[in-house]
Amino acid sequence: MRKLDPKSLQDLEFDQVLHQISQRCITDIGKAQIIDHLPFTALESVLLQLKQVREFQASINSDSPIPNHGFESIQKEIELLGIENSTLQLPSFRRIQAVGLTTGELIKYFKKNREFFVALWDYSEEVTYTSLITDEIGRVIDRYGFIRDDASDELKRIRRSLIQVKSRINSSFDQALNRYHQKDLLDEIRESVVDNRRVLAVKAMHRKKVAGIPLGTSKTGSIVYMQPRETQAYADELANLLYEESEEIKRILKELTEFIRPYEPLLTQYQAYLTHLDTLYGRARYAEAIGGIIPIAGKERRLKLIDAFHPLLYAANKLEGKKTWPQSIELHPENRIIVISGPNAGGKSITLKTIGLLQLMWQSGIPVPCDPLSEFCIFERVLTDIGDNQSIENHLSTYSYRLKRMNQFLKKCNSKTLLLIDEFGTGSDPELGGALAETFLEVFYEKEAYGVITTHYANLKLLASELPHATNANMQFDRRSLEPMFQLQLGEAGSSFTFEVAQKNGIPYSLINKAKKKIERGKVRFDRTIANLQKERSALRKTSASLKDVEEKAREESLQMEKTNKRIQNKLERYQELFDANQRLISLGKKFDQLAERYHNNKKKRELIDELVKLTMVENSKRKKVSPKRKKVQKQQQQQLKQEVDKKVEKIRQRKKKEKEATKAPPPPKPKVKLKVGDQVRMIDGRAVGTIETIERNKAAVNYGVFMTSVNLSELEKA
Repeated sequence: MRKLDPKSLQDLEFDQVLHQISQRCITDIGKAQIIDHLPFTALESVLLQLKQVREFQASINSDSPIPNHGFESIQKEIELLGIENSTLQLPSFRRIQAVGLTTGELIKYFKKNREFFVALWDYSEEVTYTSLITDEIGRVIDRYGFIRDDASDELKRIRRSLIQVKSRINSSFDQALNRYHQKDLLDEIRESVVDNRRVLAVKAMHRKKVAGIPLGTSKTGSIVYMQPRETQAYADELANLLYEESEEIKRILKELTEFIRPYEPLLTQYQAYLTHLDTLYGRARYAEAIGGIIPIAGKERRLKLIDAFHPLLYAANKLEGKKTWPQSIELHPENRIIVISGPNAGGKSITLKTIGLLQLMWQSGIPVPCDPLSEFCIFERVLTDIGDNQSIENHLSTYSYRLKRMNQFLKKCNSKTLLLIDEFGTGSDPELGGALAETFLEVFYEKEAYGVITTHYANLKLLASELPHATNANMQFDRRSLEPMFQLQLGEAGSSFTFEVAQKNGIPYSLINKAKKKIERGKVRFDRTIANLQKERSALRKTSASLKDVEEKAREESLQMEKTNKRIQNKLERYQELFDANQRLISLGKKFDQLAERYHNNKKKRELIDELVKLTMVENSKRKKVSPKRKKVQKQQQQQLKQEVDKKVEKIRQRKKKEKEATKAPPPPKPKVKLKVGDQVRMIDGRAVGTIETIERNKAAVNYGVFMTSVNLSELEKA
């Protein structure tokens, strides 16, 4: 943020938010970068950061999360690579290799899942990755952090020689050990190790009988540690080989350092890439903890908070099991300045801090706890004056310091500034300080700055009601219980409820009444009028809400009534058609009966046929000709009816099939009965019944009368 004001960050406790985010990062360098993180002033930067955080946030609880991005800082290694003729040590190469492998793995993952991680893949694509660094380190150093034997031909030769010499040393030492042990010249421990060398534990009295070099004695002096003469020549050769090995390793590390040195900018890029991912991870984890979302980003000058929470207050109340009250407020070109009034401890300061802190968080690419339909825009400056600003070091009183801050605000504020001022104008004579504050407010208004200001001054409330693009607001206060409701109400000024709050806190009524007499009647009446208007406005809101509910209910009942009337009308029409059809059939039946009776009397067949044909033609002429469109509709209705019938038939078939399968299911197993001697039993699925004679080790001797057999109890059931 351009020309960032440190005092505003301190007032809004932005550093505490960054500290909580840093605790969720997994690398030290990522934590440090978050602590120094500042808001952006370009909308494109804000949106890009928020997209990246959102993708990380979506990955945290997914089945395939983003791979681990943890790493050890290689800042010292990067600095050493910048120094000519410097050489890195083994641990440094391992850290560089880990950074390279982690970077490669993450880039590969984002490339594979670029359809889901669009913003993160675009960011990863900017990294110039090569596997040459990790491959070369892997060629020289094994996975345990030791130089490989085949790192060079010379090292391979030296280590082969070392193995041979060590073998000879051990062989010669074992021969000497056995020889002197048989002569009973050694102590009970027989041998020990001094300076990484095997030595004989010789009894002090026999030291001259052993050919070798003394390398030390025990604490009591009873044992002399001696290297046998047989191993001495080999030991000198071993020391020479070890020296050659260390020199060759130094040469290899020097060569490896020179290979990596040109890639210093690339390593810097890798570390910056992983550090940025760690900051995104910390922000995503923090958003999960506070219920942070990404609101609408508007290009217009509009700040609209819906059900917004102060994240620090929300986290503290969550630990204590308390409720946090959300706030809703809107600033736009037609409503640039809001003046909030009302009693103390009603939530005015928290409302200011919520607005300012969420604005800073959003411009820093941090999801904010509010409704998704909230809107944010870019502010180049956020200027605050919140809390007691007495300065002991500069010998400034509260009011002097506030005047100094106001002077800064007057110089810096413009149409892209958000002002947040608490207890505007306080600290001096109410009338004089109020007049000066009113002048400041007029200047802020003329510069088209956006602002939210809290005050108890009546003249500022009046000014807010007179300015066309300013609005009064108040924190709701229950006049009966004298408890704050922590709800912001736009459009009306609030009473300070000075005497009511005093009465609640136990101040005698006689003193309150005496105080009322000491001030001007007009001020008391004005404050009482505001309080009464507030009360009436609250009652009107409740009535309006009640009427709205009644209206909604009446609308629903009306729609239901219309549907019912339509159904009844359709039924009546169908009944009328059925009645007309029946009447036509009755009339036709009567005419046919008359023709039949006439034919019965005169037996004239031709006349009967003529009359029938005539009657048929007359009836056909009455039939309505169905249009093609009507036929199509009838056909669609028939098809729809057929589909419904088919679905019902299919459901019945499925139910019948399930019932049939249920009947075919095997019966539940019979309960096991503990068998004893004398029970009548039979084999499972058998018919022959016998008697148990004896039971031994889960086997029963069963007597079937003709013969006796031994059967497992598990194969028998009680008959």
